[in-house]
Amino acid sequence: MGDGEKEQLIVDTQLSREPEIGRWLWALQNTRQRTMREIARLTPAMIDWPPGHDDSSIGAILYHLADIEADWLYVEGLARPIPPEVRAIFPQQARDEQGHLTQVMGDTLEEHVSRLETVRGLLLEAYGQMTLAEFRQVRALEPYDVTPEYVLHHLMQHEAEHRSQIGGLRIAAQRALAQ
Repeated sequence: MGDGEKEQLIVDTQLSREPEIGRWLWALQNTRQRTMREIARLTPAMIDWPPGHDDSSIGAILYHLADIEADWLYVEGLARPIPPEVRAIFPQQARDEQGHLTQVMGDTLEEHVSRLETVRGLLLEAYGQMTLAEFRQVRALEPYDVTPEYVLHHLMQHEAEHRSQIGGLRIAAQRALAQ
């Protein structure tokens, strides 16, 4: 924001024809804006910096955020398989044999951001067209019952937790790379 520009802390409902869904989508986008502010503080050297102790790199976390959002959008939110063209932007498996996030190496920050933006665009399009009844429709999956409404809650929590992790890794990488 520039000088004299006042921050607007107002929930907007325009992302959906259903105001209630619009509020949830606004909150999801607000979560992403905060993540993007943290991402803007990263340098290219920080993306693949190995924190040690089998911890995930920032690049692995960014890949994971987009991958999980795609999975929860399609499997839980829309109750259908991830389309091949979406699966294609995730050439790596989500986790290694030990259950750790796959260390995605060599992708630029721009590639990670593009992946996040692509998946978010698909989510906004799908949710923006839902009716309130569809938004609250229970999906009876094998491990649990879930609604598209809960999916948005889960994705916001998931992203906020990893944003904090990225911030901690950024600080650690700054210190390590300065030596």
